[in-house]
Amino acid sequence: MSLLEHNIDLGTVIQEINKRFMSPLPEFYKRRIIVWYDEEQEFAEQIADIEIPGVKTLILTGTNNFQIKKLISIEEPTTNFLIYNPHSYDNPEDNWLIDIELYSEEFRADLTAIWMDEMGIPQTVALRNQVKRYSKYLNAKSRRENVVKRMDNIDSASKLQLAIMASLGESQKTDIVSIIKSVLNHGLDMNDNVIYQEFVKYDATELFWGMVGSFTGYTDVDRSFTRLAAHILSTAGTRTLQPEVFDGLDAYISTPHEAYCYDLVSDWIHSEDSDKYVEIAQTVEEEMHMENRLGKQTVEALADTEVYPCIDQIILKKLMTDIGNHIINSDQILDIAEKRRTAAWFSEYKDYYAGIVALAKMQEFYKEHASGFHNVEPKKIWDEYTNEYYKMDTYYRQFHMNYENSKKSYVSALHDLFAGVCDKVEGLYTQWFLGELGKNWTDAISDNLRDLGYIEGIPRQEDFYSRKIKNADNKVYVIISDAMRYEVASSLKEQLSREMQSKVTLSGMQGVFPTITKFGMAALLPHTAMSIEYKDDSKAFKVLADGQSTDSTYREKLLKQANENSVVIKAKDLVSMKRAERSELVKGKEVVYIYHDTIDETSHTSEEKVFIACDETIDELKNIVKIIVNDFSGVNIFITADHGFLYNYSPLTEETKTEKSDFVNRIAEYGRRFALLKKGADPEYLVPVKLNYGNEDYEGYAPRDIIRIKTSAGSGMNFVHGGISLQEICVPLIEYKHLRNSSKEYIRNKEKYDTKPVKVELLSANHKVSNNIFSLNFYQKDAVGDNREPANYDVYFVDASGKKISDVQKIIADKRGDSAQERTFRCMFNLKSQAYDSKETYYLVIEQEGSTDLPERIEFQIDIAFAADDFGFFG
Repeated sequence: MSLLEHNIDLGTVIQEINKRFMSPLPEFYKRRIIVWYDEEQEFAEQIADIEIPGVKTLILTGTNNFQIKKLISIEEPTTNFLIYNPHSYDNPEDNWLIDIELYSEEFRADLTAIWMDEMGIPQTVALRNQVKRYSKYLNAKSRRENVVKRMDNIDSASKLQLAIMASLGESQKTDIVSIIKSVLNHGLDMNDNVIYQEFVKYDATELFWGMVGSFTGYTDVDRSFTRLAAHILSTAGTRTLQPEVFDGLDAYISTPHEAYCYDLVSDWIHSEDSDKYVEIAQTVEEEMHMENRLGKQTVEALADTEVYPCIDQIILKKLMTDIGNHIINSDQILDIAEKRRTAAWFSEYKDYYAGIVALAKMQEFYKEHASGFHNVEPKKIWDEYTNEYYKMDTYYRQFHMNYENSKKSYVSALHDLFAGVCDKVEGLYTQWFLGELGKNWTDAISDNLRDLGYIEGIPRQEDFYSRKIKNADNKVYVIISDAMRYEVASSLKEQLSREMQSKVTLSGMQGVFPTITKFGMAALLPHTAMSIEYKDDSKAFKVLADGQSTDSTYREKLLKQANENSVVIKAKDLVSMKRAERSELVKGKEVVYIYHDTIDETSHTSEEKVFIACDETIDELKNIVKIIVNDFSGVNIFITADHGFLYNYSPLTEETKTEKSDFVNRIAEYGRRFALLKKGADPEYLVPVKLNYGNEDYEGYAPRDIIRIKTSAGSGMNFVHGGISLQEICVPLIEYKHLRNSSKEYIRNKEKYDTKPVKVELLSANHKVSNNIFSLNFYQKDAVGDNREPANYDVYFVDASGKKISDVQKIIADKRGDSAQERTFRCMFNLKSQAYDSKETYYLVIEQEGSTDLPERIEFQIDIAFAADDFGFFG
């Protein structure tokens, strides 16, 4: 209601009393009695002049209580009364009219009462005292409205105090955590903290510090926001860190308040104000030398805490220092990285963690194959590579993608250590994997290559058109991505299987020698025989298909000769076209060849970006597949390449290079990884490869293992192709068949092809909690695979009303392992500090991020022996 703010005259009071009497009576009431309390007797001299129509005014003198009670109760039981009471009673038993007052209405004409009425606050003594105490703040209508907005049903002194502090502290929430956060977010310098200065201005500092002391246990006489922050972080830290971390810091820790401080920190870290928390926490870290203290702990002891932002740097330093000292504990690295990736600061260090995880997987592969590779059958080595060995190439790519990305968010303390990890990766990959596997492979295939020019028992790239395209029943699309090697195609195949409603298979074809673009592209075109023709002007060979040029400008012609309804499109052109233009281009066509070039193109300008280009290639090829499916209603798609590639990040040593001096006079054409020589050469360190191109004047040779031939050009030594390594010669072939809803294959195997997120289930059988801190095990039901995609889950506890009563734990369900143990997650929960009723039902919620499905709710009982102490501030 709207009354005068400061000077209250009798007319205003009479108007307000009259309005009360004119309002409808409550149900079952026949009259209205209003008791006007005026303990300070501000209106004692004016009361006799008050006349209200239909209302009898009675004045309590202290000696007429009996007469008035008799008049109201017996003599005039239907009359409206206004009873003016200027007295107060120390003992309720002294009040003769207390029974009447209990069923009558209360009225006060003082400023405090008017404000309380306006704010909808009950006129209790405790609340009146609080309104008077903070009248300096409440004397503005806008501020009173602000207080009321902060909290519904202010019926106790503590609620009013919280609402006033929330209003002063510009906190939208009235819980203590939010108020403290809001104040500290404005800086640790109390004199410059604009919010805290509002508390000073309105005489509310004692209220604030009283709340802080009750909630956090911080009671320093010489108050300081820096010490308060240190106290909160230290006390919270004791919940997840070893006690020795805080040796000598007893003054900063209040054990009874540990849970409250942890709640505050956890809420702050995961709020929109987390950046402010980082600033404050870093100040505390520096003041208290926390990096030195935490650095003495094991990584296992640090893995479960989020309190200090420096934790991840410390963990990474320790792990990478061990790696630099030749200690690569794969299980430890994978376990710690798994725990940290759900932590608050992980995103800032994700490239470092992903990098050492890739190394850990390489180390696991090494341990499984430490004895080396000794298979003598080329087909068996090929099968091992296409089923398992290629993963080592993937881990290497993943490491270097993250190593390259880490340079964008430079962390000086980790830079050199990460470079040391890179050295270990290079040792495992280049010196061991490529060296050992390369030697085994080269030895196994040398006879085949010398005598046949190809490897027996392995599908050949040059048969692609005749095997897959020539007799196809339906329109086919062929996407050829220059230099996409097998391991990149494997990642593409996995993503297509999950993201598209399709049947997708991956196999390998042996590329033609030399494994360079003009030969590989020619092999994928229709032909009966391939041949070569030497051009003196270019000092290079021209590759022919049935005697015709296979240069890019002639490819469509060759395709049309085999099937007149063929067309060639560049991937860049296809993507940039309007939908109608695309459709017109392929209308009536039966064979569509789409040429894509991101990896090879990147290698010419920036070798170190080649692995990033691999990721871009995967995204671009997926997009082309979607265009074919959605715009052209395409069903049958082949994705392949002209050749693969070898890539080594680190500069190569002289041992990995060979001179061309012993065959320089017979060179027709050569590159880093091949040499086409005039007949009669016999290079000592090269593997002979028979050329099946109808020209016996030339012979082919390839360097062994990862050896490069020195050329006059100084660049291009790290990214190479043309040779016979598995990485170069194993050309991927993805066969993609889109499944329409009406197709028989889809209807028969709907469950198989429908992609769904993996489910997470509670593994722990015990549904009773008896401690504020406890752990539960969860299980990822299916492995991530062709039709099961990763999913993120939030897991937390709520009460029967749905209010969260614990912190939120995140599960990143992206495990691919077949073993159930590999797909198990252990989450530690911290219940909020409050009392729990063992007879009530509480719920564990398992909620998938971004899903509209109802979360799973699992009943739990919480029976904690000692209820949380509320320190008197939660009444």
